[in-house]
Formats: sequence, structure tokens, C-alpha cells
Amino acid sequence: MLSYKVVLLALVSSVLAAPIPREVPQEHSHEAIVRAVNTSLKVSNPDNIQDAVFGLLGAAAAKNGAGNIADADCLQQATADQAFTNAKAAKDVEGMTTALLYRALERNTGAVGQASPLCSSIKAVNPEIAALTQHQDPAGQGAQAANKALTLTLAKQIASIGGDPVRALDAGTFAPGQIGDPTAKGNTCDDANDAVGCIVSQNLLVKDATEAEITAAVGGAAAGGAASGAAASGAANNAADNTGDAAASTSAAADSSASASADCGVRYFLILFAFVRSY
Repeated sequence: MLSYKVVLLALVSSVLAAPIPREVPQEHSHEAIVRAVNTSLKVSNPDNIQDAVFGLLGAAAAKNGAGNIADADCLQQATADQAFTNAKAAKDVEGMTTALLYRALERNTGAVGQASPLCSSIKAVNPEIAALTQHQDPAGQGAQAANKALTLTLAKQIASIGGDPVRALDAGTFAPGQIGDPTAKGNTCDDANDAVGCIVSQNLLVKDATEAEITAAVGGAAAGGAASGAAASGAANNAADNTGDAAASTSAAADSSASASADCGVRYFLILFAFVRSY
């Protein structure tokens, strides 16, 4: 017969091992872009940003590598802005292009369909970066339309610096997941060892627009591409607002469920402990 201490230890371990809400990892899905931006960033990094990957995390985790950037929701923009500045000084079109792509990547959020907050406290130095926001979870209301508008704006910014506007498609995200997915994983991937990016290697990248649409959109982009940012920014704001209520409801339900599970586990533990002591 098993010792009651062994049984008690097993039960306690199972309670403590219960899953808790966390942000889904996908920050390494576009690893080639992250690595390229890191290279540009390290040329001059006055804000001491630790790594480009932190800008793609949720705010709580991003703070660990934000350096002097006080608003973690602006870390992605600040990282892209500094990398772009460094590449521009070196007349490095590829470096500027990857900085633009990085700025448009989707950030981690805690639930399928939840929008990540937009940066509002810091203004980018470079108008090409200021014209952009980040992709949002495509499962959110209005997000796919906003992501397409962002991609077309991104294409214009790339064209304005002499880059290939079709590269804007490289910043695309995953297919929509199922809202309410308890794992919050959706259709994502995350592999820091995949130098190309697992979203590419695993054929998970969804293109927001066709090459023909990009070609049509970039006409005259070199004359004033940054001016088109307002439309994409507005669409992204609307998507964030629209998904906020649904995401909040999903998050609240998850928090309530987790809290109830934790309370139940604690009560069960106390009852069991009292029983063992009386035994």
C-alpha cells in the first residue's frame, strides 16, 4: 500500500502543475527578420534595447528587455525606428526594409482574436516607421481587413526607400485560429533555431494581398509613401477597438475559470491535509 505521504505529494504536485493563462509564443516565427533587425540595431543602440525579439512579446515580458523604453507597448516601434536609422545612415536598403517588415509583425497576445495595444506614447523619428503599426490576430473582428491595409501601406514604404514592395508580404501572419481556444495557440509556431522562420518553413504564412494589388497600391509611393500611414493606422485602431470587447470577454472567462480551478485546488488540498492529519 502506498504511503499517505506519497499520495499527498502526488496530489499537491498535480494541483501546482495545473496550466495558467500565458501569452502564446510566436515571437520567433519570422526569425530571419528578427535576426536582421538585431544586426542593424546593434550598430548604435542608445536605448540599450536588449534584443529585437522583446518587442514582439506582450508588455509584461517585453519590459525585461526594453532598456530605456518606458512604454513596453512602444518597444517594437522603438526597435524598428533605431534599426531603420542605423541602416539609413549606412545607405543599407535591405536593412531599412527589414526594419519596416519588423515593425509590421504581429505581437504576442494572451488569447486568440485579442488585439495587441498600439504605441501611442512615442512618435517614431522616421516617417516610414511612423506610418506603420503591427499586424493583429486575424481572428479578431475587422483584423484581416486592417492587416491587408497595413500590408499595402508597408509596400508603399518599402518602395519609397528603393526596396522591393512585394517583400511586404513577408510580414504576414498566420491563418485565423478559433476564438475561445483554451491553449491560446491558434495556428502559430515558434522556433528560435529556424533561421528562415518557422512561419515560412512550415508554410504557415498567409499573404494579405496579391502581388497585383501591391503593384497597384505603390504607384507614386516614392513621392510620398509615408502620407498613406494614416489610413492603415486608422484601420488598425478600429480593429483593436473591435476586438477589444470580444478579447476582454474571452480573457475574463479564462481568468474566472483559472481562479475557480485554483480555489478548488486549494480547498481540496486543505481538506485532504486535515484528513491525513486525523488519520
